[in-house]
Amino acid sequence: MQILFPANWEHYELIDCGNFEKLERFGKYVLRRPEPKAVWAKSMTETEWQKISDTTFTTGAGFNKSGKEDSGTWTGKKLPDRWTVQYGYKGLNMKLNVALTSFKHVGIFPEQAPNWNYIYDSVKLSDISKPRILNLFAYTGAASLAAKSAGADVIHLDSVRQVVGWARKNMESSGMEGIRWVVEDALRFAKREVRRGNRYSGIILDPPAYGHGVDGEKWKLDENILEMMNLCRNLLLPEKSFLLLNLYSNGFSAIVADTLVSSIFTDYREKTFGELVLCDRFGKKLPLSVFSRLRL
Repeated sequence: MQILFPANWEHYELIDCGNFEKLERFGKYVLRRPEPKAVWAKSMTETEWQKISDTTFTTGAGFNKSGKEDSGTWTGKKLPDRWTVQYGYKGLNMKLNVALTSFKHVGIFPEQAPNWNYIYDSVKLSDISKPRILNLFAYTGAASLAAKSAGADVIHLDSVRQVVGWARKNMESSGMEGIRWVVEDALRFAKREVRRGNRYSGIILDPPAYGHGVDGEKWKLDENILEMMNLCRNLLLPEKSFLLLNLYSNGFSAIVADTLVSSIFTDYREKTFGELVLCDRFGKKLPLSVFSRLRL
């Protein structure tokens, strides 16, 4: 099992974490946010946190309860509505837009950087001049940009129109073009693609624990993920292709993700699984998601 960290990212840093919070720098701004996995003590004092942070997210009463995520508020200095942070890897150069949302998210999941690198390398390994890549539950699109930058023909799908607009802005800020945007329920789209006989050189999926499609379709990870993975098996080209599954649900370990993928894809050239982790200035490791990925 692999434990992977972002490496040498000038525009992002996890400064400290503990007491169910994390202190992060995105570009020149330092944000203080809740983090339920940070069950240990902080390394810095409360006074130091207050001095360093530019803004703090305060949650509602039901925040982080199963199936529910109440909105909250940001308090502190007045920050720009949006600002960009850069990420680079080999020929990949992205400018990602950061913004403060009412659900503590800011448009970037920094621990995903190793997955962006994997996507870029996987597309580059293809012997197809413009491999087709499908990014499901694609959020603000850093994974889509990684594939596009490597030369792929990318379909970016998310059920939230505003989030797809954010992803388009990231594409434009990064000087790229040509990504196909789809606002639809992921499971419904995948079923239709199977019926059409469409195939892909790469499939990326980062499904939430709970979600809703455009027309109110319900997504529950534990109930729907097996059906989705079987659809992905039919959509993925049988040779020289790749699949990346990322999971944030606290109930799913890396071994669960790996066993799920291994039960669907039994013939592969290379397979890895593990956790994506951030490390703060004091060496504390904050695990945030699990992954399983393979190349056929």
